[in-house]
Amino acid sequence: MIIGLDVGGTHTDVVLLNTQGLIKEIKVTTDHADLFNTVLRGLDHITQGIDPHRIERIVLSTTLTTNAIVQHQLAPVGMIVSSGPGIDPQFFRPNQHYFPISGCMDHRGREITPVNAAEIDSLAAQLKSAGIRYVGVVGKFATRNPSHELCIQNQLNGSFEKIFVGHKISGNLGFPRRIATTYLNAAVYPIHKEFFEAVTQSLQKKEICAPIRILKADGGNTRFESSIAFPGQTILSGPAASVLGSMSFAAPSEESLVMDIGGTTTDLAVLINRVPLLKPQGITIDQHKTLIRSLDTLSIGVGGDSAVQLVDGRLHVGPQRKGAAMAFGGPAPTPTDALFVMGEMSDGDGAAAKQGIAALARKMNLTVEDTAAKILDVACQKILDGARNLIDRINRKPVYTVHELQEGYLVKPQHLLILGGPAPHFAKRLKQVSNYKVNVVPRWKIANAIGTALARTTSQVTLLADTEQAIAIAPEEGFRMEIGFDYTRQQAIDSALNLLRQKALQKGANPEHLEMDVHEEIQFNMVRGFNTTGKNIRVKVQIKPGLIAGYDPGPKT
Repeated sequence: MIIGLDVGGTHTDVVLLNTQGLIKEIKVTTDHADLFNTVLRGLDHITQGIDPHRIERIVLSTTLTTNAIVQHQLAPVGMIVSSGPGIDPQFFRPNQHYFPISGCMDHRGREITPVNAAEIDSLAAQLKSAGIRYVGVVGKFATRNPSHELCIQNQLNGSFEKIFVGHKISGNLGFPRRIATTYLNAAVYPIHKEFFEAVTQSLQKKEICAPIRILKADGGNTRFESSIAFPGQTILSGPAASVLGSMSFAAPSEESLVMDIGGTTTDLAVLINRVPLLKPQGITIDQHKTLIRSLDTLSIGVGGDSAVQLVDGRLHVGPQRKGAAMAFGGPAPTPTDALFVMGEMSDGDGAAAKQGIAALARKMNLTVEDTAAKILDVACQKILDGARNLIDRINRKPVYTVHELQEGYLVKPQHLLILGGPAPHFAKRLKQVSNYKVNVVPRWKIANAIGTALARTTSQVTLLADTEQAIAIAPEEGFRMEIGFDYTRQQAIDSALNLLRQKALQKGANPEHLEMDVHEEIQFNMVRGFNTTGKNIRVKVQIKPGLIAGYDPGPKT
Protein backbone atom coordinates (compact mmCIF):
# COMPACT_ATOMS: atom_id res chain seq x y z
CA MET A 1 0.00 0.00 0.00
CA ILE A 2 1.03 3.59 -0.69
CA ILE A 3 -0.11 6.83 0.95
CA GLY A 4 -0.17 9.99 -1.16
CA LEU A 5 -0.41 13.25 0.80
CA ASP A 6 -0.81 16.61 -0.99
CA VAL A 7 -0.46 19.60 1.37
CA GLY A 8 -2.16 22.51 -0.38
CA GLY A 9 -2.68 26.08 0.67
CA THR A 10 -6.36 25.47 1.47
CA HIS A 11 -6.75 21.70 1.88
CA THR A 12 -4.58 18.66 2.51
CA ASP A 13 -5.64 15.62 0.50
CA VAL A 14 -4.64 12.10 1.58
CA VAL A 15 -5.19 8.86 -0.35
CA LEU A 16 -4.41 5.19 0.29
CA LEU A 17 -3.75 3.00 -2.76
CA ASN A 18 -2.92 -0.60 -3.47
CA THR A 19 -2.13 -2.34 -6.76
CA GLN A 20 -5.85 -2.51 -7.62
CA GLY A 21 -6.50 1.20 -7.09
CA LEU A 22 -7.87 3.65 -4.53
CA ILE A 23 -8.83 2.26 -1.11
CA LYS A 24 -9.56 5.40 0.95
CA GLU A 25 -9.42 9.19 0.66
CA ILE A 26 -9.77 12.18 2.98
CA LYS A 27 -9.63 15.98 2.61
CA VAL A 28 -8.77 18.11 5.66
CA THR A 29 -8.28 21.84 6.10
CA THR A 30 -4.62 22.91 6.06
CA ASP A 31 -3.72 24.73 9.27
CA HIS A 32 -0.47 26.55 8.48
CA ALA A 33 0.06 27.31 12.17
CA ASP A 34 -0.21 23.61 13.09
CA LEU A 35 1.05 21.41 10.25
CA PHE A 36 1.66 18.56 12.70
CA ASN A 37 -2.03 18.16 13.50
CA THR A 38 -3.03 18.83 9.88
CA VAL A 39 -0.98 15.84 8.74
CA LEU A 40 -1.97 13.78 11.76
CA ARG A 41 -5.72 14.28 11.12
CA GLY A 42 -5.28 13.06 7.56
CA LEU A 43 -3.22 10.05 8.62
CA ASP A 44 -5.68 9.17 11.43
CA HIS A 45 -8.49 8.76 8.92
CA ILE A 46 -6.54 7.13 6.11
CA THR A 47 -4.91 4.48 8.35
CA GLN A 48 -7.97 3.62 10.43
CA GLY A 49 -8.27 -0.18 10.46
CA ILE A 50 -5.02 -0.57 8.45
CA ASP A 51 -1.96 -2.43 9.72
CA PRO A 52 0.84 0.21 9.56
CA HIS A 53 3.31 -2.47 8.47
CA ARG A 54 1.36 -2.96 5.21
CA ILE A 55 2.19 0.59 4.10
CA GLU A 56 5.15 0.36 1.70
CA ARG A 57 5.85 4.04 1.19
CA ILE A 58 4.46 7.55 1.67
CA VAL A 59 4.84 10.29 -0.95
CA LEU A 60 4.22 13.97 -0.23
CA SER A 61 3.70 17.08 -2.31
CA THR A 62 3.44 20.61 -0.95
CA THR A 63 2.84 24.21 -1.97
CA LEU A 64 4.43 25.60 1.21
CA THR A 65 7.79 26.61 -0.29
CA THR A 66 6.17 28.01 -3.43
CA ASN A 67 3.71 30.10 -1.42
CA ALA A 68 6.51 31.40 0.83
CA ILE A 69 8.41 32.71 -2.20
CA VAL A 70 5.39 34.26 -3.92
CA GLN A 71 4.20 35.89 -0.67
CA HIS A 72 7.74 37.11 0.21
CA GLN A 73 7.76 35.20 3.50
CA LEU A 74 11.36 34.05 3.28
CA ALA A 75 14.02 33.74 5.95
CA PRO A 76 16.90 36.26 5.84
CA VAL A 77 19.93 34.69 4.17
CA GLY A 78 23.59 35.62 3.86
CA MET A 79 25.05 35.16 0.37
CA ILE A 80 28.83 34.98 -0.12
CA VAL A 81 29.82 35.03 -3.78
CA SER A 82 33.24 34.63 -5.40
CA SER A 83 33.32 35.77 -8.98
CA GLY A 84 35.93 35.75 -11.73
CA PRO A 85 36.39 37.29 -15.16
CA GLY A 86 33.21 38.85 -16.53
CA ILE A 87 30.22 40.81 -15.25
CA ASP A 88 30.26 42.31 -11.75
CA PRO A 89 28.30 39.87 -9.51
CA GLN A 90 26.50 42.84 -7.93
CA PHE A 91 24.24 42.70 -10.99
CA PHE A 92 22.96 39.32 -9.77
CA ARG A 93 22.07 40.38 -6.20
CA PRO A 94 18.99 38.41 -5.01
CA ASN A 95 18.73 39.76 -1.45
CA GLN A 96 19.95 42.26 1.12
CA HIS A 97 22.81 40.38 2.82
CA TYR A 98 24.82 39.75 -0.36
CA PHE A 99 28.62 39.96 -0.39
CA PRO A 100 30.92 39.51 -3.40
CA ILE A 101 34.41 38.60 -2.18
CA SER A 102 37.95 38.32 -3.50
CA GLY A 103 39.21 34.94 -4.64
CA CYS A 104 38.23 33.41 -7.98
CA MET A 105 38.71 30.63 -10.54
CA ASP A 106 38.88 30.81 -14.33
CA HIS A 107 36.49 28.98 -16.66
CA ARG A 108 38.67 25.85 -16.60
CA GLY A 109 38.67 25.67 -12.79
CA ARG A 110 42.20 27.03 -12.30
CA GLU A 111 42.76 29.37 -9.37
CA ILE A 112 43.37 33.02 -10.24
CA THR A 113 43.18 34.51 -6.73
CA PRO A 114 42.98 32.54 -3.45
CA VAL A 115 40.24 33.01 -0.86
CA ASN A 116 41.03 35.66 1.75
CA ALA A 117 40.43 33.94 5.12
CA ALA A 118 40.37 37.23 7.07
CA GLU A 119 37.65 38.57 4.73
CA ILE A 120 35.50 35.48 5.38
CA ASP A 121 35.93 35.82 9.16
CA SER A 122 34.85 39.46 8.98
CA LEU A 123 31.75 38.60 6.92
CA ALA A 124 30.84 35.75 9.29
CA ALA A 125 30.91 38.15 12.24
CA GLN A 126 28.82 40.69 10.32
CA LEU A 127 26.18 38.10 9.36
CA LYS A 128 25.98 36.68 12.88
CA SER A 129 25.47 40.15 14.34
CA ALA A 130 22.58 40.64 11.88
CA GLY A 131 20.92 37.45 13.17
CA ILE A 132 21.55 35.45 9.99
CA ARG A 133 21.27 31.67 10.50
CA TYR A 134 21.41 30.42 6.90
CA VAL A 135 24.15 31.10 4.35
CA GLY A 136 24.65 30.38 0.65
CA VAL A 137 28.14 30.17 -0.89
CA VAL A 138 28.55 30.38 -4.68
CA GLY A 139 31.66 30.46 -6.86
CA LYS A 140 31.37 31.41 -10.52
CA PHE A 141 33.22 28.35 -11.83
CA ALA A 142 32.75 26.06 -8.83
CA THR A 143 31.19 23.46 -11.14
CA ARG A 144 34.68 23.08 -12.65
CA ASN A 145 36.53 23.29 -9.34
CA PRO A 146 34.59 23.53 -6.03
CA SER A 147 37.63 24.03 -3.79
CA HIS A 148 36.88 27.71 -3.02
CA GLU A 149 33.25 26.97 -2.06
CA LEU A 150 34.40 24.11 0.15
CA CYS A 151 37.10 26.25 1.73
CA ILE A 152 34.58 28.97 2.62
CA GLN A 153 32.08 26.39 3.89
CA ASN A 154 34.70 24.83 6.16
CA GLN A 155 35.60 28.24 7.56
CA LEU A 156 31.92 29.05 8.27
CA ASN A 157 31.04 25.68 9.81
CA GLY A 158 29.90 25.98 13.41
CA SER A 159 28.85 29.60 13.02
CA PHE A 160 25.53 29.07 11.19
CA GLU A 161 22.65 26.58 11.32
CA LYS A 162 22.83 25.63 7.63
CA ILE A 163 25.25 26.40 4.79
CA PHE A 164 24.37 25.73 1.15
CA VAL A 165 27.15 25.51 -1.46
CA GLY A 166 26.35 26.20 -5.10
CA HIS A 167 28.10 23.24 -6.73
CA LYS A 168 26.06 20.82 -4.62
CA ILE A 169 22.80 22.60 -5.43
CA SER A 170 23.42 22.42 -9.19
CA GLY A 171 26.22 21.11 -11.38
CA ASN A 172 25.09 23.29 -14.29
CA LEU A 173 26.90 26.35 -15.55
CA GLY A 174 25.04 29.65 -15.28
CA PHE A 175 26.42 31.87 -12.53
CA PRO A 176 23.35 34.16 -12.03
CA ARG A 177 20.97 31.20 -11.96
CA ARG A 178 23.17 29.28 -9.52
CA ILE A 179 23.21 32.31 -7.20
CA ALA A 180 19.39 32.55 -7.29
CA THR A 181 18.99 28.79 -6.86
CA THR A 182 21.33 28.64 -3.87
CA TYR A 183 19.64 31.67 -2.31
CA LEU A 184 16.14 30.16 -2.60
CA ASN A 185 17.28 26.83 -1.16
CA ALA A 186 18.64 28.64 1.88
CA ALA A 187 15.64 30.99 2.16
CA VAL A 188 12.97 28.23 2.15
CA TYR A 189 15.01 25.88 4.35
CA PRO A 190 13.34 26.77 7.71
CA ILE A 191 9.83 26.49 6.21
CA HIS A 192 10.63 23.12 4.69
CA LYS A 193 12.35 21.95 7.87
CA GLU A 194 9.20 22.75 9.87
CA PHE A 195 7.15 20.74 7.36
CA PHE A 196 9.67 17.89 7.51
CA GLU A 197 9.50 17.74 11.31
CA ALA A 198 5.68 17.93 11.35
CA VAL A 199 5.40 15.02 8.94
CA THR A 200 8.01 12.81 10.62
CA GLN A 201 6.54 13.44 14.09
CA SER A 202 3.02 12.66 12.82
CA LEU A 203 4.21 9.39 11.31
CA GLN A 204 6.07 8.45 14.49
CA LYS A 205 2.91 9.05 16.48
CA LYS A 206 1.04 6.72 14.12
CA GLU A 207 3.93 4.19 14.34
CA ILE A 208 4.31 4.21 10.55
CA CYS A 209 7.86 3.28 9.56
CA ALA A 210 7.47 3.22 5.75
CA PRO A 211 10.00 5.11 3.58
CA ILE A 212 8.95 8.73 2.97
CA ARG A 213 9.39 10.48 -0.38
CA ILE A 214 8.62 14.00 -1.55
CA LEU A 215 7.58 15.15 -5.01
CA LYS A 216 9.97 17.45 -6.87
CA ALA A 217 9.19 20.12 -9.44
CA ASP A 218 10.28 17.82 -12.28
CA GLY A 219 7.54 15.30 -11.48
CA GLY A 220 9.79 12.75 -9.78
CA ASN A 221 10.22 12.01 -6.11
CA THR A 222 13.20 11.76 -3.80
CA ARG A 223 13.81 10.54 -0.27
CA PHE A 224 12.25 12.94 2.20
CA GLU A 225 15.38 13.12 4.35
CA SER A 226 17.49 14.17 1.34
CA SER A 227 15.10 17.07 0.66
CA ILE A 228 16.49 18.86 3.72
CA ALA A 229 19.72 19.40 1.77
CA PHE A 230 17.82 20.55 -1.36
CA PRO A 231 14.53 22.11 -0.19
CA GLY A 232 14.29 24.20 -3.36
CA GLN A 233 13.45 21.05 -5.30
CA THR A 234 9.98 21.10 -3.69
CA ILE A 235 9.13 24.45 -5.30
CA LEU A 236 6.24 23.85 -7.75
CA SER A 237 5.75 20.27 -6.57
CA GLY A 238 2.00 21.07 -6.35
CA PRO A 239 1.60 21.74 -10.11
CA ALA A 240 3.76 18.67 -10.81
CA ALA A 241 1.25 16.59 -8.84
CA SER A 242 -1.53 17.93 -11.09
CA VAL A 243 0.31 16.73 -14.18
CA LEU A 244 1.02 13.27 -12.75
CA GLY A 245 -2.57 12.94 -11.56
CA SER A 246 -3.87 13.45 -15.10
CA MET A 247 -1.21 11.70 -17.24
CA SER A 248 -2.90 8.28 -17.36
CA PHE A 249 -6.17 9.80 -18.58
CA ALA A 250 -4.77 11.72 -21.54
CA ALA A 251 -5.18 10.27 -25.03
CA PRO A 252 -2.04 8.30 -26.00
CA SER A 253 -1.64 10.00 -29.38
CA GLU A 254 -2.68 13.63 -28.98
CA GLU A 255 -1.86 16.80 -27.09
CA SER A 256 -3.83 17.60 -23.94
CA LEU A 257 -4.04 20.73 -21.82
CA VAL A 258 -4.22 20.01 -18.09
CA MET A 259 -6.21 22.45 -15.92
CA ASP A 260 -6.14 21.97 -12.15
CA ILE A 261 -8.74 24.43 -10.81
CA GLY A 262 -8.26 24.97 -7.11
CA GLY A 263 -9.60 27.43 -4.59
CA THR A 264 -7.08 30.21 -5.26
CA THR A 265 -5.24 29.35 -8.47
CA THR A 266 -5.51 27.29 -11.64
CA ASP A 267 -2.39 25.33 -12.65
CA LEU A 268 -1.93 24.69 -16.38
CA ALA A 269 0.32 22.24 -18.22
CA VAL A 270 0.58 20.51 -21.62
CA LEU A 271 0.94 16.78 -22.31
CA ILE A 272 2.18 15.45 -25.67
CA ASN A 273 1.11 11.82 -26.09
CA ARG A 274 0.75 11.57 -22.28
CA VAL A 275 4.27 12.98 -21.80
CA PRO A 276 4.67 16.29 -19.88
CA LEU A 277 6.81 19.17 -21.06
CA LEU A 278 9.96 20.14 -19.19
CA LYS A 279 11.82 23.37 -18.42
CA PRO A 280 15.34 21.89 -18.47
CA GLN A 281 17.16 25.19 -17.89
CA GLY A 282 15.19 25.91 -14.74
CA ILE A 283 12.12 27.78 -13.53
CA THR A 284 11.61 31.49 -12.98
CA ILE A 285 9.63 32.25 -9.83
CA ASP A 286 8.95 35.72 -8.43
CA GLN A 287 11.66 37.20 -10.70
CA HIS A 288 14.25 34.63 -9.56
CA LYS A 289 15.71 32.80 -12.58
CA THR A 290 16.87 29.46 -11.22
CA LEU A 291 18.42 26.13 -12.21
CA ILE A 292 15.58 24.19 -10.56
CA ARG A 293 14.52 21.63 -13.15
CA SER A 294 10.75 21.61 -13.46
CA LEU A 295 7.80 20.52 -15.52
CA ASP A 296 6.60 23.37 -17.72
CA THR A 297 3.54 24.74 -15.92
CA LEU A 298 1.74 28.06 -15.43
CA SER A 299 -0.27 29.18 -12.40
CA ILE A 300 -2.87 31.92 -12.75
CA GLY A 301 -4.81 33.71 -10.04
CA VAL A 302 -8.32 32.37 -10.55
CA GLY A 303 -10.12 29.55 -8.76
CA GLY A 304 -13.37 28.59 -7.14
CA ASP A 305 -12.79 30.86 -4.14
CA SER A 306 -11.39 33.87 -6.03
CA ALA A 307 -12.90 37.16 -4.90
CA VAL A 308 -15.34 38.74 -7.39
CA GLN A 309 -15.60 42.51 -7.56
CA LEU A 310 -16.53 45.40 -9.83
CA VAL A 311 -13.68 47.76 -10.78
CA ASP A 312 -14.61 50.78 -12.92
CA GLY A 313 -17.76 48.98 -14.00
CA ARG A 314 -15.97 45.82 -15.08
CA LEU A 315 -16.33 42.43 -13.43
CA HIS A 316 -13.05 40.98 -12.10
CA VAL A 317 -12.45 37.46 -10.79
CA GLY A 318 -9.27 37.07 -8.70
CA PRO A 319 -6.39 37.09 -8.29
CA GLN A 320 -7.11 37.69 -4.59
CA ARG A 321 -8.76 35.10 -2.37
CA LYS A 322 -10.40 36.68 0.66
CA GLY A 323 -11.58 33.42 2.15
CA ALA A 324 -14.09 30.68 1.46
CA ALA A 325 -17.16 31.24 -0.71
CA MET A 326 -20.08 33.03 0.97
CA ALA A 327 -21.98 29.74 0.72
CA PHE A 328 -19.43 28.38 3.19
CA GLY A 329 -19.22 31.41 5.48
CA GLY A 330 -16.78 33.54 3.48
CA PRO A 331 -16.76 37.35 3.24
CA ALA A 332 -17.03 38.00 -0.51
CA PRO A 333 -18.80 36.55 -3.57
CA THR A 334 -16.86 33.97 -5.60
CA PRO A 335 -17.35 31.74 -8.66
CA THR A 336 -18.42 29.00 -6.24
CA ASP A 337 -21.28 31.25 -5.10
CA ALA A 338 -22.19 31.77 -8.76
CA LEU A 339 -22.44 27.97 -9.14
CA PHE A 340 -24.90 27.88 -6.22
CA VAL A 341 -27.08 30.52 -7.88
CA MET A 342 -26.97 28.58 -11.16
CA GLY A 343 -28.11 25.41 -9.39
CA GLU A 344 -24.84 23.59 -10.03
CA MET A 345 -24.00 23.20 -6.32
CA SER A 346 -26.20 22.67 -3.26
CA ASP A 347 -24.01 21.50 -0.37
CA GLY A 348 -23.78 24.89 1.33
CA ASP A 349 -25.76 28.01 2.22
CA GLY A 350 -27.40 28.87 -1.11
CA ALA A 351 -29.17 31.89 0.39
CA ALA A 352 -25.88 33.47 1.47
CA ALA A 353 -24.41 32.83 -1.99
CA LYS A 354 -27.42 34.46 -3.67
CA GLN A 355 -27.23 37.45 -1.35
CA GLY A 356 -23.59 38.07 -2.29
CA ILE A 357 -24.25 37.77 -6.04
CA ALA A 358 -27.38 39.96 -5.72
CA ALA A 359 -25.29 42.86 -4.41
CA LEU A 360 -23.20 42.73 -7.61
CA ALA A 361 -26.29 42.26 -9.78
CA ARG A 362 -27.84 45.50 -8.52
CA LYS A 363 -24.69 47.44 -9.43
CA MET A 364 -24.59 45.86 -12.88
CA ASN A 365 -28.34 46.24 -13.52
CA LEU A 366 -28.62 42.50 -14.25
CA THR A 367 -30.61 39.63 -12.78
CA VAL A 368 -28.92 37.52 -10.13
CA GLU A 369 -28.91 34.54 -12.53
CA ASP A 370 -27.35 36.55 -15.38
CA THR A 371 -24.71 37.94 -13.02
CA ALA A 372 -23.81 34.44 -11.84
CA ALA A 373 -23.47 33.24 -15.43
CA LYS A 374 -21.29 36.24 -16.25
CA ILE A 375 -19.01 35.56 -13.26
CA LEU A 376 -18.43 32.00 -14.42
CA ASP A 377 -17.84 33.20 -18.00
CA VAL A 378 -15.23 35.73 -16.83
CA ALA A 379 -13.48 33.08 -14.74
CA CYS A 380 -13.47 30.59 -17.62
CA GLN A 381 -12.22 33.23 -20.05
CA LYS A 382 -9.38 34.11 -17.69
CA ILE A 383 -8.40 30.42 -17.57
CA LEU A 384 -8.55 30.13 -21.38
CA ASP A 385 -6.45 33.30 -21.75
CA GLY A 386 -3.89 31.75 -19.42
CA ALA A 387 -3.91 28.59 -21.55
CA ARG A 388 -3.25 30.63 -24.69
CA ASN A 389 -0.40 32.45 -22.98
CA LEU A 390 1.15 29.14 -21.91
CA ILE A 391 0.89 27.69 -25.42
CA ASP A 392 2.34 30.86 -26.99
CA ARG A 393 5.23 30.80 -24.51
CA ILE A 394 5.97 27.15 -25.22
CA ASN A 395 5.92 27.70 -28.98
CA ARG A 396 8.34 30.63 -28.84
CA LYS A 397 11.24 28.29 -28.00
CA PRO A 398 12.32 24.68 -28.57
CA VAL A 399 9.84 22.23 -27.05
CA TYR A 400 11.30 19.84 -24.48
CA THR A 401 9.36 16.88 -23.15
CA VAL A 402 10.68 14.96 -20.17
CA HIS A 403 12.00 12.46 -22.76
CA GLU A 404 13.54 14.55 -25.52
CA LEU A 405 13.90 17.80 -27.44
CA GLN A 406 11.15 18.27 -30.07
CA GLU A 407 12.94 20.68 -32.42
CA GLY A 408 10.54 22.78 -34.51
CA TYR A 409 7.46 21.26 -32.86
CA LEU A 410 4.37 23.48 -32.39
CA VAL A 411 1.97 22.66 -29.58
CA LYS A 412 -1.72 22.77 -30.58
CA PRO A 413 -3.77 20.97 -27.91
CA GLN A 414 -7.43 20.24 -28.69
CA HIS A 415 -8.30 18.38 -25.49
CA LEU A 416 -8.81 19.73 -21.95
CA LEU A 417 -8.30 17.55 -18.87
CA ILE A 418 -9.91 19.21 -15.83
CA LEU A 419 -9.24 18.35 -12.19
CA GLY A 420 -9.61 20.08 -8.83
CA GLY A 421 -12.58 20.61 -6.50
CA PRO A 422 -14.92 22.52 -8.87
CA ALA A 423 -13.74 20.61 -11.98
CA PRO A 424 -17.11 19.25 -13.26
CA HIS A 425 -18.82 22.63 -12.99
CA PHE A 426 -16.06 24.56 -14.74
CA ALA A 427 -15.68 21.80 -17.34
CA LYS A 428 -19.32 22.15 -18.36
CA ARG A 429 -18.91 25.88 -18.95
CA LEU A 430 -15.48 25.58 -20.62
CA LYS A 431 -17.00 23.16 -23.12
CA GLN A 432 -19.70 25.70 -23.94
CA VAL A 433 -17.38 28.70 -24.41
CA SER A 434 -14.45 27.03 -26.19
CA ASN A 435 -13.71 24.71 -29.10
CA TYR A 436 -11.87 22.19 -26.91
CA LYS A 437 -12.93 18.63 -26.25
CA VAL A 438 -13.36 18.60 -22.46
CA ASN A 439 -13.08 15.75 -19.97
CA VAL A 440 -13.00 15.68 -16.18
CA VAL A 441 -10.21 13.54 -14.72
CA PRO A 442 -11.64 10.62 -12.70
CA ARG A 443 -11.52 11.32 -8.95
CA TRP A 444 -10.87 14.95 -9.78
CA LYS A 445 -10.99 16.10 -6.15
CA ILE A 446 -8.00 13.99 -5.09
CA ALA A 447 -6.18 13.39 -8.40
CA ASN A 448 -3.21 15.45 -7.14
CA ALA A 449 -2.71 13.15 -4.18
CA ILE A 450 -2.99 10.08 -6.44
CA GLY A 451 -0.41 11.54 -8.84
CA THR A 452 1.85 12.27 -5.87
CA ALA A 453 1.55 8.71 -4.58
CA LEU A 454 2.44 7.14 -7.92
CA ALA A 455 5.37 9.37 -8.89
CA ARG A 456 8.55 7.60 -9.92
CA THR A 457 11.85 8.35 -8.15
CA THR A 458 13.94 10.54 -10.46
CA SER A 459 17.53 11.77 -10.50
CA GLN A 460 19.86 13.69 -12.78
CA VAL A 461 23.65 13.68 -13.10
CA THR A 462 25.85 16.22 -14.89
CA LEU A 463 29.39 15.07 -15.75
CA LEU A 464 32.14 17.37 -17.08
CA ALA A 465 35.38 16.04 -18.60
CA ASP A 466 38.50 17.99 -19.59
CA THR A 467 41.10 15.76 -21.27
CA GLU A 468 43.72 18.54 -21.31
CA GLN A 469 43.58 18.77 -17.52
CA ALA A 470 42.99 14.99 -17.35
CA ILE A 471 39.96 15.18 -15.02
CA ALA A 472 36.28 14.22 -15.09
CA ILE A 473 33.99 15.63 -12.40
CA ALA A 474 30.35 15.47 -11.36
CA PRO A 475 30.14 18.36 -8.86
CA GLU A 476 26.77 17.54 -7.29
CA GLU A 477 27.88 13.96 -6.62
CA GLY A 478 31.30 14.82 -5.18
CA PHE A 479 32.83 12.74 -8.01
CA ARG A 480 36.31 13.41 -9.42
CA MET A 481 38.36 11.01 -11.56
CA GLU A 482 41.64 11.23 -13.45
CA ILE A 483 41.26 10.49 -17.17
CA GLY A 484 43.54 10.06 -20.18
CA PHE A 485 43.88 12.20 -23.29
CA ASP A 486 41.94 9.57 -25.25
CA TYR A 487 38.88 9.69 -22.94
CA THR A 488 35.78 9.62 -25.18
CA ARG A 489 32.28 10.99 -25.08
CA GLN A 490 30.94 7.42 -24.78
CA GLN A 491 33.13 6.83 -21.74
CA ALA A 492 31.73 10.04 -20.24
CA ILE A 493 28.18 8.80 -20.89
CA ASP A 494 28.97 5.40 -19.35
CA SER A 495 30.49 7.06 -16.25
CA ALA A 496 27.49 9.39 -15.91
CA LEU A 497 24.98 6.53 -16.24
CA ASN A 498 26.83 4.53 -13.61
CA LEU A 499 26.72 7.50 -11.23
CA LEU A 500 23.03 7.99 -12.04
CA ARG A 501 22.19 4.38 -11.23
CA GLN A 502 23.98 4.64 -7.86
CA LYS A 503 22.29 7.96 -7.07
CA ALA A 504 18.81 6.76 -8.05
CA LEU A 505 19.08 3.61 -5.93
CA GLN A 506 20.26 5.67 -2.95
CA LYS A 507 17.17 7.86 -3.37
CA GLY A 508 14.88 4.84 -3.37
CA ALA A 509 14.32 4.07 -7.06
CA ASN A 510 13.14 0.61 -8.12
CA PRO A 511 16.18 -1.16 -9.64
CA GLU A 512 13.91 -3.10 -12.02
CA HIS A 513 12.39 0.06 -13.50
CA LEU A 514 15.23 2.52 -14.07
CA GLU A 515 14.38 4.35 -17.29
CA MET A 516 17.71 6.12 -17.81
CA ASP A 517 18.47 8.27 -20.82
CA VAL A 518 21.02 10.82 -22.07
CA HIS A 519 19.40 14.24 -21.87
CA GLU A 520 22.34 16.26 -23.25
CA GLU A 521 25.79 15.52 -24.70
CA ILE A 522 28.22 18.20 -25.92
CA GLN A 523 31.85 17.90 -27.01
CA PHE A 524 34.25 20.44 -28.45
CA ASN A 525 37.97 20.47 -29.07
CA MET A 526 40.40 22.83 -27.34
CA VAL A 527 42.93 24.24 -29.79
CA ARG A 528 46.17 26.11 -29.16
CA GLY A 529 47.88 27.42 -32.26
CA PHE A 530 47.20 24.76 -34.88
CA ASN A 531 47.11 21.82 -32.47
CA THR A 532 44.26 20.12 -30.61
CA THR A 533 45.28 20.05 -26.97
CA GLY A 534 42.27 18.25 -25.55
CA LYS A 535 38.51 17.79 -25.49
CA ASN A 536 35.86 19.37 -23.29
CA ILE A 537 32.86 17.06 -22.77
CA ARG A 538 29.58 17.72 -20.94
CA VAL A 539 26.98 15.00 -20.42
CA LYS A 540 23.61 15.12 -18.63
CA VAL A 541 21.71 11.93 -17.89
CA GLN A 542 18.39 11.39 -16.12
CA ILE A 543 15.82 8.99 -14.77
CA LYS A 544 12.72 10.04 -16.69
CA PRO A 545 9.73 11.28 -14.64
CA GLY A 546 6.62 9.13 -14.82
CA LEU A 547 4.39 6.79 -12.83
CA ILE A 548 5.62 3.71 -10.99
CA ALA A 549 4.90 0.27 -12.39
CA GLY A 550 2.26 -2.05 -10.96
CA TYR A 551 -0.28 0.47 -9.63
CA ASP A 552 -3.59 1.46 -11.23
CA PRO A 553 -4.22 5.24 -10.98
CA GLY A 554 -7.96 4.81 -11.48
CA PRO A 555 -10.70 4.28 -14.04
CA LYS A 556 -9.98 5.50 -17.56
CA THR A 557 -13.54 6.81 -18.07
